[in-house]
Amino acid sequence: MTQRRPIVAANWKMHKTHLESIQAVQKLGYLLDREDTERVEVVIAPPFTALRSVQTLLESDKLPFGLGAQNVHPEEHGAFTGEIAPGMLEALKVRYVIVGHSERRQLFGEDDQFVNKKVRAVFAHGMLPIVCVGETLEERDADGTTSKVTQQVRRAFDRVDAEHATTAVIAYEPIWAIGTGRNAEPGDAGRVVEVIREALSTAYDATVAEAVRIQYGGSVKPGNIRGFMAHPEIDGALVGGASLDPEDLALIVKH
Repeated sequence: MTQRRPIVAANWKMHKTHLESIQAVQKLGYLLDREDTERVEVVIAPPFTALRSVQTLLESDKLPFGLGAQNVHPEEHGAFTGEIAPGMLEALKVRYVIVGHSERRQLFGEDDQFVNKKVRAVFAHGMLPIVCVGETLEERDADGTTSKVTQQVRRAFDRVDAEHATTAVIAYEPIWAIGTGRNAEPGDAGRVVEVIREALSTAYDATVAEAVRIQYGGSVKPGNIRGFMAHPEIDGALVGGASLDPEDLALIVKH
């Protein structure tokens, strides 16, 4: 079985000024030791306004965290007011880009085809996508989780070669659990992660499916992370609200 290094990514969403972001990263650096960050890859995805400040801090203090962006536009440049091109993120040494988050899909109308364009743009600029997939409560209750998640994976990786796909991260985030305080049971989440691996195996092969790291996301907290990480198919977490507190985020990394 492939040994996959767990990855914990902090999605700060629309929270924290650049100064607050600096303070939070500094505190997290104090709370985590070398053993923690060697065992678990830690990614910080602040708002766009804090990316440059966090990048400078990570470099100057030699902090072992990856820099993440919460979104990207697939086009190289153009008249897209308010959007950020992949080359702009590459220039800031962004390592990971969150793509296809349910909030982008639901609130801003991003469909699977647009998500796929973003995935390919991220790869084209030497960065790695964290591809979010997940079902609504209605789809879950109608036993539609497998078909929904399989479709999202297949479409997100359309025209992506195996070499790139192997390096991607997928985050299973049941929409009904994001920001609600509810979370899937580790066993249920693990079964959906197995569905994701099966979709990758069908699209590529078992080698790719085994190599891709798959996170769980959806009301992850220090109190429940251990249960998720105990499942052999879950490789970390995409953390929203709990990641805003450096102490909580450190506990999640340490789990």
